[in-house]
Amino acid sequence: MNTFEQIAERERQYLLQTYNRYPIVLTRGKGVFLWDIEEKRYLDFVSGLGVNALGHAHPRIVKAIREQAAKLVHVSNLYYHEYQGPLAEKLCVLAGSSLGNARAFFSNSGTEAIEGSIKLARLAGHRVGGAAKCRLVALEGSYHGRTFGALSLTGQDKHRKGFEPLLEDVTFVKQNDLEGLRAAVNDNTCAIVLEPIFGEGGIYECSVEFLQECRALADRHKVALIFDEIQCGLGRTGTIFAFQSFGVTPDIVAIAKPIAAGLPLGAFIAKEEFASAISPGQHGTTFGGGPLACRIALEFLAIVEEEKLLENVNKVGAYLHQELQGLVEKRAAATGVRGRGFIQGIQLEIPARPIVDAALAEGVLFNSTQDTVVRFLPPFLMEEKHIDKGIRVLKKLLGKKRKAAA
Repeated sequence: MNTFEQIAERERQYLLQTYNRYPIVLTRGKGVFLWDIEEKRYLDFVSGLGVNALGHAHPRIVKAIREQAAKLVHVSNLYYHEYQGPLAEKLCVLAGSSLGNARAFFSNSGTEAIEGSIKLARLAGHRVGGAAKCRLVALEGSYHGRTFGALSLTGQDKHRKGFEPLLEDVTFVKQNDLEGLRAAVNDNTCAIVLEPIFGEGGIYECSVEFLQECRALADRHKVALIFDEIQCGLGRTGTIFAFQSFGVTPDIVAIAKPIAAGLPLGAFIAKEEFASAISPGQHGTTFGGGPLACRIALEFLAIVEEEKLLENVNKVGAYLHQELQGLVEKRAAATGVRGRGFIQGIQLEIPARPIVDAALAEGVLFNSTQDTVVRFLPPFLMEEKHIDKGIRVLKKLLGKKRKAAA
């Protein structure tokens, strides 16, 4: 068997160095736990950065993959297969009547779902206002993906630097800045693109008032309101779509991460007035929406419903928030808690990466973002006893107690 050193050296020699990996080699998982090459067990609060919402090796997913792989893995989108239509229908129904007669498009990933969304918004904008209706509005601090269109909408210089020139017709506004938003949106805007909850950006929520103003401006100026729910959607906030948690409906919603339980699949769902702007040949995909991924996505949605996992996200998510808030009250290094459900973060006054590194020795996988935030994206199966374990470790690692008020 290969050792950690052998595996790491081979990657250093043959892989582009795009990640600062943690010093463990994971070999298997079950439920909310993972094991490494040395058979050390870890409690997983990362879930593959939000992908493994059903945990690891869910028996129904394993069974469905085996069955479908033995029948048909891939077929070109030149042909029909059994699962793409039913999956599109299921997603449109789950999105609800507020999205109207919606239609879906399947991609391989979240960044491709964003690319397709802004292409659709451009087409719809040109139909209404000609080529001049092409401008995009996005948020400072946001993250939408690594491809050029998605990167152009990402409001963080650390991701953009070195890849210029990006798309030029993008205006950035601060999250929850109503006046800045009103100044940015006009009749030449084709889309407002935002994450209802910043994921990589530090678990900052858009206010309901801000989202409502986005909706009003989009209606007034005939603009596509696009919600990027790649990380916060599909149950992580306690509703199947995050927009349902905020009570504001977009025109287009982009999803990915957990939809196919670990297999690559993304999608965007659009209201008919925007979906009708596209014609055959104007967009497409080789791998997106294949039979294996779509079959597993249908199984994922069925499991979430039948195992009442949204109820668990709400119940245990509230418990997680309570326990994190307790840490803020007891530990000087912790200053605040943000998020809801199973997308939460604790703000620190110290760098978060050393805390995450030290947690490995304690058998817990955390994730850090924006230098000083420990992010929690647990599987939907997680129970209160698992939260207790994570909190004990974090409490130990944060060390110094907060002084009592005089």
